[in-house]
This record gives sequence, structure tokens and C-alpha cells, in this order.
Amino acid sequence: MFKKLYTCFSATSIFLILVLLHGVHAPSAVGAEYSFGIVPQYDQRQMFAIWKPILNELEKLTGLSFRLVPTPTIPAFEKGFLKGSYDFVYMNPYHLLKANKAAGYLPIIRDRADLHGILVARKDSPVKSPADLEGKTVVFPAPNSMGASLLMRADLTNLFHIHFTPKYVTSHDSVYLHVAKGLAEAGGGVEKTLKEQEGAIKDSLKIIYETRPMPSHPVAAHPRIAESVAEKVRRAFIVMESTAEGRVLLAKIPMNHPVATSFKEYAPMLKWGLGSFWVQE
Repeated sequence: MFKKLYTCFSATSIFLILVLLHGVHAPSAVGAEYSFGIVPQYDQRQMFAIWKPILNELEKLTGLSFRLVPTPTIPAFEKGFLKGSYDFVYMNPYHLLKANKAAGYLPIIRDRADLHGILVARKDSPVKSPADLEGKTVVFPAPNSMGASLLMRADLTNLFHIHFTPKYVTSHDSVYLHVAKGLAEAGGGVEKTLKEQEGAIKDSLKIIYETRPMPSHPVAAHPRIAESVAEKVRRAFIVMESTAEGRVLLAKIPMNHPVATSFKEYAPMLKWGLGSFWVQE
């Protein structure tokens, strides 16, 4: 009789019976480890130095567990969020638009200060505005760097209607060096990285244009993450700002004044026509 019953059950049914008889249970969310992706703005060592202490503090404040997911290049990072590989992810504003469309990511926290790109030229250069760059070479860190390249190239083309030759030189530091040495007429960056330059380089440059502002880099959550869990993470970032130690950690991102955010703040960027300037690497 038992043999006949056995043959009537599928493997799945047998497993469920064993669960009921022996108390075996499937893995639950209790004790789950959440993956945390970071846009690779820095080399891997610097990224870990900045973000591992932050994740350690988030674990203390939330009681959750996080695993930092390193990606060596921006293209590898982009493939990850487009597939929904990360539970939480820190990304630039345009990345968020693509991640939302592809995998439903929603922003939960960002820095209060808006982001904008800057265009620099040598102080002794006759170039005073983007209009003076017709037919010139302009350097950028990478095609999809948000303020320094993506939005900047869109503005130069759509707002100033100039024709220029873009050259990608890997990093913000290299952009400023190229311009300072006269290897390019102008270059795209952001104010934070310009301030970090050595005095001689910084003092040789002038800002000739700033892009329109946009919401800063958010931390976003995948839709598979429970709202209660996402809220714990959001609140933890805000609590971190209330302590001196937390402020030191956040300043390294930088996220000096974390505030709650939503996709509504980023949605207007969908009308900026940035898709034409995105380069699939």
C-alpha cells in the first residue's frame, strides 16, 4: 500500500511531507545577508576603505547583515544592476533611471546637496564659455560619468549647439591634468574633485560652465527588499549623521546630509534626452 502511495507522489510532494514530519524548514529572511553594490568611482582598495566601515555601522544600527559587492569597472557594475544583482546599490542619478526601468530599483536616501557638472579651461585661455569650444577637443573622465561627461556632453550639444571632439581619459584627475598642460581646450568634472586637486593644477584652471542641477547619487533598493528593511536602512543613514563618527564616515562618500528621497525627484531627468549620449561599454 505504501509503495503505491509513494509512486503517486512527485519528488516535490515527498519533500513537503518530510518537512511536515521532521520539522525541516526552507531558508527564511531571518539572518539574511543583503548584497550592496557600489558604483566604482575609486579603485577597489579605496572603495573598501570608504564603504566597509559604513556597512559595519549600518549592521550595528539595523541588526541586518550586508555584503559589499566589488566591481572593477563601471561596465561590470552596470551589468550587475541591470540584472537586479544587488539588493541595495549606490549609483549615479542616470544609473538610477536605467536601473529603475530594467529592474525596478527605487531610491531611498541621498545627500541633500544637488549635483552638477563643471567645465574647466586654463585661466590664461581665451576660452570663456562653451560657445568658444566649436571644433575643439574636450576631455572627460568616461562616457557615462554623470555630471562630468553624460550631462555635460548633452548640454554642449543640445544647449550650445557646438561640434567638439570628446576624448575620454579615465579619471577626473587626468581631465584636470590634460587641461592644465594644454593638451585639451577644456574638460568636464565636478566641483568636489576639482577642489581635491593639487594647488598648482587647481590654481591654473577656471570654471567656464556649470550644468543644471540634479539630485545627488542615491542608495536604491531592489523591489524584492521588504519595505520595512529598506526603511531600516534609510533611517540608519539619517541616524549616522547625528554622531561625529557617523559624519566622518558619510563625508567620505560624500553624503554629508542624508535625506529621504523617492523616484519622483529623479523622474524629470527622463526628459533631458540623456539616452542619446549614453555609451554602452
